[in-house]
Amino acid sequence: MINLDNRLKVAERLTMIGFLGNIMLTIFKLIAGFTGRSSAMVADGVHSFSDFVTDIIVMVSFRISGKPADENHNYGHGKFETIAAVLVSIALVYAGILILKSGFSKIFFLASGGSMEAPKMIALYAAAVSIVTKEALYRVTVVEGRRIKSQAVIANAWHHRSDALSSVGTLVGIGGAIALGEHWVILDPIASIVVSIFILKAALDIFMPTLNELVEGALSEDEVKTITDIISNEEGVKDYHRLKTRRVGERVAIEFHILVDKRLTIVEAHNVSRSLENKLKKEFGETTHISVHIEPFIEAEKKEK
Repeated sequence: MINLDNRLKVAERLTMIGFLGNIMLTIFKLIAGFTGRSSAMVADGVHSFSDFVTDIIVMVSFRISGKPADENHNYGHGKFETIAAVLVSIALVYAGILILKSGFSKIFFLASGGSMEAPKMIALYAAAVSIVTKEALYRVTVVEGRRIKSQAVIANAWHHRSDALSSVGTLVGIGGAIALGEHWVILDPIASIVVSIFILKAALDIFMPTLNELVEGALSEDEVKTITDIISNEEGVKDYHRLKTRRVGERVAIEFHILVDKRLTIVEAHNVSRSLENKLKKEFGETTHISVHIEPFIEAEKKEK
């Protein structure tokens, strides 16, 4: 299990790499979009700029979420990381709507008799460079984000992937407009609309799990089953009830009551509880918050599960 210091270093290193890459891509795409007369590439540049903004959000959130628990934040600052993931999804929605609006505006203009020049080759080259760069950033970031179990880093990885998808659509639109001539220049804004749909879907995929965490949603069924198996198989535990779980950033919080033989001493009952804590922390990490309430087991009593 990766410790908090290493986790922070990994997240900051990945975010800084993406941050520098997004600065260069934003500048390159916007220059290529304006000089290459491509609305799709300008929209792609705006999307890269949104990546640049979210990189800053993620870096700041990790600095805050890495702080230890204090008297005002007894469970630590992990929710700041969750909020960062929500902000990333909101930035994706904004970028998607902006690109969607721009695409429809261009199509309406052309359908009303307007004319546009075909994009230039520099816009096509910019799209190709963006695809390779952003896909590489996605693959590195998502693997490391899953390894350190960071919602914010994984969300940022998908932001890289959405930018790569955006550039694929841009490449197709620009390439078609260049190859087929001025009568097919409409392919450029059509491509930007297709791209916006991918971006909005990526935003939804990021937003839903983070929303579940913010409203104190329980852990997944598989995770809960792992917990119940550990409790049920613990020697000395007769039964359990009132199991509650939730996620606090990268940390997990688990609370439950165990019923033990009423003849056990306080020390023996405490040892059962301690054994459970150690096993659960081995499964979910050393920073897992675990609260175990001990009750005497009475054969005839009804127990609430």
